Amino acid sequence: MTVTLPLLQRFFYSHYFFGGLRQATGVIIPALFGGMVLGEYALGMVASIGAACVAVIDQPGSPRRYSVNTMLGAVLLGTTTTIITGLSASHDTLIWFVIPGLCFLFSMFTVYGRQGGLMGYACLFIMTLTMREALAPHDVLVHSFGSFCGGLFYFIYSSTVHKIFWHREEQQALSVALFATADYVEGRSRLYDVNADLEASYRDLMRKQSAMTESQQAARNTVLRELPTGKSRSDRQRYAALNIFIDMVALLDTLVATQTDYSTLHRTLPESDFLLFARDALRKLANNVRQVALDVARDRAVTERSSVKAEIRAMEYELEQYRQQGLSESSPEVYALLVQVLRRLRNATRIVERLSEHTQPEASLKLVDTRLDKTLGRFLSHNELRLGMITSNLRLDSPSFRYSVRVAIAATLGLLIDAVLTALMTTSDGSAALEIHGYWIILTTVVVMKPGYALTRQRNLFRLAGTFIGCMLALLVFNFEPSLNMYFTILVTACILGYSMVQVNFMISGALNTLCILLAFHLISPATNFLIGERLIDTLIGSALALGCSYILPWWEHNFMGSLATAAKNANARFFRAGMHYAALGRQLIQDTTLDADTRQRLTRELEEADVAWRLTRKNAYIALGNFTAAFYRMMSEPASRQRNVPELNHLLIQNHLLASQISAAIPLLAQLPEIPPGIQQSLEAIEQFLDDHEGNPPQSIETEGELAALAYPMRQMVKATQLIRQEMRALQPATA
Repeated sequence: MTVTLPLLQRFFYSHYFFGGLRQATGVIIPALFGGMVLGEYALGMVASIGAACVAVIDQPGSPRRYSVNTMLGAVLLGTTTTIITGLSASHDTLIWFVIPGLCFLFSMFTVYGRQGGLMGYACLFIMTLTMREALAPHDVLVHSFGSFCGGLFYFIYSSTVHKIFWHREEQQALSVALFATADYVEGRSRLYDVNADLEASYRDLMRKQSAMTESQQAARNTVLRELPTGKSRSDRQRYAALNIFIDMVALLDTLVATQTDYSTLHRTLPESDFLLFARDALRKLANNVRQVALDVARDRAVTERSSVKAEIRAMEYELEQYRQQGLSESSPEVYALLVQVLRRLRNATRIVERLSEHTQPEASLKLVDTRLDKTLGRFLSHNELRLGMITSNLRLDSPSFRYSVRVAIAATLGLLIDAVLTALMTTSDGSAALEIHGYWIILTTVVVMKPGYALTRQRNLFRLAGTFIGCMLALLVFNFEPSLNMYFTILVTACILGYSMVQVNFMISGALNTLCILLAFHLISPATNFLIGERLIDTLIGSALALGCSYILPWWEHNFMGSLATAAKNANARFFRAGMHYAALGRQLIQDTTLDADTRQRLTRELEEADVAWRLTRKNAYIALGNFTAAFYRMMSEPASRQRNVPELNHLLIQNHLLASQISAAIPLLAQLPEIPPGIQQSLEAIEQFLDDHEGNPPQSIETEGELAALAYPMRQMVKATQLIRQEMRALQPATA
């Protein structure tokens, strides 16, 4: 119970549940209006289908500006698709060309990324539900008009809800990102546990960092879409959300910069209480961040949090003991690592305390980091939609083209299976003992099939399990024979939770959506339990078809890994160079004390701009690393025969993460140096050479005196990481050329 309750709170206060409630309500209202007000139940269902088409795009965490454009596109394209499909459904020959053609076209929308893929799926969704029965030309126009009205209603409804509950959406997006950040903080705590397997802990940490990067980007696109103007009554709420977001990212940066040589610490200090206290402090901080996340979602001020003062003081005591024992002289770098860990934990503690303060009613009406005041909009994601992106991908080596061909072939085979089985099961009097629904087979393949094999197989299993569970639940409901009001209550609940669970648990979402559809069909036209068996058979056929067609022109993840590894390396290179420019400007201001006021002011502005540029490259580096990590683990889910260069890619993954962490740790230290010592300068030059795929010449030793001891480890790690990245990238070249 102690575990289940927080998880339930986390879900019901999240934007997943709120978004599911918004989507389900927007889909159900047209059906209720058409049936109860107009008395046109069939037209109401058609309008709901049109609304559902647009609701597919209105996903929680999507950038609002792009959702508006894609929802409008879905209204227009969905209506056009309804007309084309409706007119062709009554022609036995034409439909064999139209359905595969539309499947190919809309599957190509994946070239536009997630939002484009959703718009394409929305059109395929409305296509499959329109083709379920042949319509006369007049009925097609009525059907299309109803679909258009439903889609337009949902667009207006969603825009209104977004405008009214904008702050609620910001809070929920921040809450999801904060929970992911807390999971990451807890993952880092395991690195200090001498009893845990270090390699397994690090792999788990990379997965959590990838998930956290994605959720923080979703929060960034939500929170930064409309900044405070200083003239609105909502400015206090906007400043609170912005400050929470800024400090959440600052917490990540602080923890990433504490990346240290954990194996050396475990080996040198295996019985150290210092590491034990560091682990416990991070676990407490993770719980504090979770409390902030929950209270942000509940729109409450944080009133409870665990103190880490005891752990910090214990670490200070242990550090003093090591100093007295001579560790600072015998192993200056190890001692410097411990000092760095303590400093970063102090910083992290202060940031978490500030996160709690931002939830208070008297929160400040200014940014915690004023340097970002005029630049926050530059951190938003930017998508581009051009027709040329589709035409340029009409080639065999394009994964989107191959995916579209697979979907088109699967749709053709679905039509063929439907025709053959219908003919075999039709008796002489024209009746059928068991009815096969071709549209449901094609809908299943559209839902299950994804560009990658691993995702297709995973969704296939989840879809089958979800459909089976949904059918069993529907069977229980039908046999229970509840009242009409109870039927409707179950239907609405299943619809809301089905939409809410799409991004959380696809299997549960599939079960609830199956239950919802079966109940809707039963309410419109009460049928026997054979409907459940027919739906299950349709899903089995569609799933088998999707899995079989995934082997046609397959695009395995290893085909992408070379380019993703290159993108991660290049992103780290830009991160390093932007940081070096920032550090150089910082040193210039420190060194030259004779600058006149105008020159110093100009350099200060350049330093602020360089700082923002460095933050942008850091964000892009994290995103590139997240993409690389996610693709690598997807590849590991594919058949062993389709996995390529696993050791090299695993090393590249680890070294790129290490490099990004050490850049975050080293650049602020370099910016504070009045001048760079020769050994460190030679190391920086070697790093630059390795990043340019040239042979570097790192020094035999670097300076470790005084404060330079804290810089020695990250410099060595950066040299080693870039050298290994260069070696592994060269090993990949024959395979990826």
